Amino acid sequence: MDYLKVYEEWLHDEFLDEDTKKELEAIKDDEEEIKDRFYKSLEFGTAGLRGKIGAGTNRMNKYNVMKTTQALANTIKSYGEEAMQRGVSISYDVRKFSKEFAEIAANVLASNDIKVYLSDQIRPTPLLSYSIRKFNTISGIMITASHNPKEYNGYKAYWEEGSQILEDKAAEILNNLNEINHFKEVKIGDFDKLVADEKIIYFGKNLDKDYFEDVLNLAINDENVDKEVKIVYTPLNGTGNEFVRHILDEREFKNVYVVSEQENPDSNFTTVPYPNPENPEAFEYAEKLGYEVGADLLLATDPDADRTAVEVFDGKKYVFLDGNKIGALLTNYILSQRYEKKNLPENSVIVKSIVTGDLSSKIAHKYGVEVVETLTGFKNICGKANEYEITKEKSWIFGYEESIGYSYGTFVRDKDAVNSSMMISEMLGFYKKQGKTLIDVLNELYEEFGYHENKLVSVVLEGLDGQEKISRIMTEFRKNPLKEIGSIKLVNVKDYDVNYEEYNTQRSNVLIYYYDDGSWYAVRPSGTEPKIKLYVYSVAKSKEEAEKKVLDIEKTAKEKMLSVE
Repeated sequence: MDYLKVYEEWLHDEFLDEDTKKELEAIKDDEEEIKDRFYKSLEFGTAGLRGKIGAGTNRMNKYNVMKTTQALANTIKSYGEEAMQRGVSISYDVRKFSKEFAEIAANVLASNDIKVYLSDQIRPTPLLSYSIRKFNTISGIMITASHNPKEYNGYKAYWEEGSQILEDKAAEILNNLNEINHFKEVKIGDFDKLVADEKIIYFGKNLDKDYFEDVLNLAINDENVDKEVKIVYTPLNGTGNEFVRHILDEREFKNVYVVSEQENPDSNFTTVPYPNPENPEAFEYAEKLGYEVGADLLLATDPDADRTAVEVFDGKKYVFLDGNKIGALLTNYILSQRYEKKNLPENSVIVKSIVTGDLSSKIAHKYGVEVVETLTGFKNICGKANEYEITKEKSWIFGYEESIGYSYGTFVRDKDAVNSSMMISEMLGFYKKQGKTLIDVLNELYEEFGYHENKLVSVVLEGLDGQEKISRIMTEFRKNPLKEIGSIKLVNVKDYDVNYEEYNTQRSNVLIYYYDDGSWYAVRPSGTEPKIKLYVYSVAKSKEEAEKKVLDIEKTAKEKMLSVE
């Protein structure tokens, strides 16, 4: 793409508003900034759109939202009148321009004679997934950039099952998007008139009420749960506040303390510039309050409340439990308790991603439950729930991935921080009633199944140069794998870009290297951020040995990664 030519076209386009033109005029002497904004179009795929907010082809703005929504509308129209009447459900989070982008999307769809259900306020992503199934819509849109910094926003596209679109649907929408040459081709009308004509219908508290009822019905234990446990909760200025607090209140947890500085919506994320609870730094304010009130558990949800993170008090300090640990604990809790109550269905399965740890597989095996692996992302994890709903071949119990996403039950086909917050709190209270912390339970699992340690390393490489370097790193790992790391030897390689059919998955740029002691690591470019990720896993007879192995693998693999010019 000739970025200077495209920049000039935008600058002089009569269709664009004056604010957009002023923003572009302000960067006329900054070629690097022009290049970054215009060297490519913001990519649409299974993760929808995500990027920095601003004017340009490679930015999140109302024009790119308009074009993408017109492409979605054209896709829906190709399915006929029934699909158009079923309509599209739309919601949004706390980010800058989220409400505006949601209303623009609603306007475009309604102007294309497609029925729209629009959230009347900010809502968590799992509520959007839930609404698709509840209203029986053909599709859904969530305006969110999840846990990205404040400069970002995004557009997640869903299909009728309630899960994010897969490759086939993304390709249909992208084909239609590529056929739209100019914003003038987008149908857009008078928003207020479309609402008055009931082509756009708002939804709200009634949907929330049904959702809460379904979440509460997931409870496994209640009478034998200590409801006096002390929980500090932070929604990180996102959508979780009202929803998580309501569900914990309904479960009668009596001591829930909310971090006041992070309680209310704040698109600037003033106290947490990178609102990603996967990073322990996000717990700074929660820890302070935790020590003040003597909390057993610190709970954090990301801005669109689909991901949940946890810190547990070990008697001296708060210890961060990553997604692998919480996923293993939830797997153990759900399966052990349902096994004991004799209500585990036949052919039960746990579903996890290929870059998620193996401890849950060993736990599941103990209870006669199969573990199915998918590519990363809940579109793939919940894709299995969609599949089993049709085939009746298996019963989907619980799905999770290491990046702090969990979902129990099938009425939401995405990760769900509201549901997860309830189950984690129930699990905490259940074990506290027995005099155990979650760390005690985790150590019991390690004693039984071996010590499992892991680490995620992310290397950020922004812009066109960064994208090209990520490609070179993946090529280097493919051509020259690490055959030995200390005393451990490489025994198997899985390349999901080349041999994906062998693994019964879609194609994906992921490499996994397995060693003779059960340790492994994976390398993959992020699908939503300008970074390459290194996932390191070890298993050993002691915690110290497992931790040392992780450090050795990390050091060797990262050195190789950084040596690539």
